[in-house]
Amino acid sequence: MKLRHLFSPVHAIRDFVAFARARQKHEWWFLLASICVVLVIGWAFVHDSYFERAYKPNIIYFESWPANRSDEEIIAQQQIDLAKERAEAAEFERERAKRQAEWKKIDDKLNSWGI
Repeated sequence: MKLRHLFSPVHAIRDFVAFARARQKHEWWFLLASICVVLVIGWAFVHDSYFERAYKPNIIYFESWPANRSDEEIIAQQQIDLAKERAEAAEFERERAKRQAEWKKIDDKLNSWGI
């Protein structure tokens, strides 16, 4: 027997029709209800997963200095920039430590529950 005779669309349709004729009316209503429930849950997941990301422009400014600056002026500006950079790094570390403490508190609570 050839393989295409086993998977014929005509046989599939006949089989489905025979199956459908053996079903009661209430079984079709339950089928429709179950399909609707699955579609509603799927729609809810798709609808909930969409969100617009806030647009944040990434503008980088740079300073323009005269070409005849002295080395002392350059070093002084570098010291100012270094102080700003260290302050930003310290602020970032404080925020990171704060978030880490919050998550540790949650982890300790879950550990106390045995999770």
